[in-house]
Amino acid sequence: MFLATSNKARQLLHLSYVGEVGPEQLERGLADLKSCLADLEPGFRVLVDFGRLDFMGIECVPPLGRGMEMIGRSGVSLVVRVVPDPGKDIGLSILTVFHYSPRPRIAYCKDLLEAARVLAL
Repeated sequence: MFLATSNKARQLLHLSYVGEVGPEQLERGLADLKSCLADLEPGFRVLVDFGRLDFMGIECVPPLGRGMEMIGRSGVSLVVRVVPDPGKDIGLSILTVFHYSPRPRIAYCKDLLEAARVLAL
C-alpha cells in the first residue's frame, strides 16, 4: 500500500509505504500526491516512511522518480526518510540526484521518533 497525506498547518507531506508495494499502487497514488501538494507552500517538508515496507521491486523506480519530480517542482526544502532496514533502500540516494531539482536537504532516520525530532514535530 502507498498512502500520501498532507498537513497544511505544519506544511508537511507524509508518504507511507506498507507491505508489498507495486508500481500500479504508486501510479494510482500519484493523483493523491498531486492533490496533497496543492495544499502546501514552497519550503514544505516531506516525511517518507518505509518502516512498514516489506518489499518494493525495481519496477517501482519510474513512478517513484515521477513522484520525486512532482515534489521537487513544488518546492520541497527537507525530505526525512525513515529507513529502519538499509536493505530496503532501493537506491533512494541515486534517485534523489536525478529526480530532485533543486536538491532538498535529506535526512535518514531509523524510526518515526527520530524523524519527528528532525522535523521538530
